[in-house]
Amino acid sequence: MKIRISFIFICLLTLLSSCKNDKSLKSNVPQLQIDNYIGNYVTNDYFNRSEGYDWVVVSISKINDNEAEIKVRSRVDKKKATCTFDGIGSLISKDTLKTVFENKAILFCFKNENLAIITDNQEDENLLYYFCSGGASLTNNYTKLNEPLDTEQLLLFDYTKTLSLQNITFEIKSTNSGSLNTLFIQPKGLEIVNEKVIHEIDGTVTNVEIEDMNSDGWPEILVYITSAGSGSYGNIIGYSVNNGKSMSQIYFPQTSDNDEINKGYMGHDEFTLVERYLAQRFPIYETGDKTAQPSGKIRQVIYELTDGENSRILKIKNVSEYNLK
Repeated sequence: MKIRISFIFICLLTLLSSCKNDKSLKSNVPQLQIDNYIGNYVTNDYFNRSEGYDWVVVSISKINDNEAEIKVRSRVDKKKATCTFDGIGSLISKDTLKTVFENKAILFCFKNENLAIITDNQEDENLLYYFCSGGASLTNNYTKLNEPLDTEQLLLFDYTKTLSLQNITFEIKSTNSGSLNTLFIQPKGLEIVNEKVIHEIDGTVTNVEIEDMNSDGWPEILVYITSAGSGSYGNIIGYSVNNGKSMSQIYFPQTSDNDEINKGYMGHDEFTLVERYLAQRFPIYETGDKTAQPSGKIRQVIYELTDGENSRILKIKNVSEYNLK
């Protein structure tokens, strides 16, 4: 532990020295310089995240040649976020971004693959505790991440469900905290590829079901999504297992674009699996009907899973209608 603390201290001293020396240089800097610092910078415990360690990431994204958006986030899946910060940084030297909070300057200093965060004036250094809880500070040794950032631990999931069939397991997580959300699908038990897939979705996850829909001995997973707003339009994200080795996304045609079933369609879908088939039900709106006050029948659409040219698809098998009452 002493060795590790000493290493962090030495790294910070080196970065801070570089930062202070270059502070007086102003912003006529080639475009290449700000591009060099775009990316994610993480604390060392990021690499131990699977063991429950807390960690922080500083994300730098370019706005223009001389400005960058700065976001600081920490893991939130185990407890309340330790550190949170948002700001706009201006390039004031070849390796320093400056942002201002309550008329006090905060400097983001880069050297090689490392980042240090300090205040312009030493007497303001307590400001870096303001953005963190539990006695933590933005002061740390951050290292540039040369791989995609694992964002799962940065999000709170209001919907989680785990389903298994035929020795394959799917863990489903969705933030479900607003109209736009992040959906994670983590397969387990596949022979070759068990990579997590991530979707940005319009709406919230309402249910997840699993079934061997094509009787090939391997499961399909269907995630049911309902959009925000009065329409509550339904959508499906589904995956099919390929001979136990990997999985591929299933194509589900949008109801509003399908002339075979979209007459009188204004959302309010319900989805469920009936044996090996997918059943979709929604009210039919007649001309003049108000939102959420349909006067027509209920349309039921039955889909079967078939092989398409490029992927498996949910194809309409039959359509029926019945009275509301």
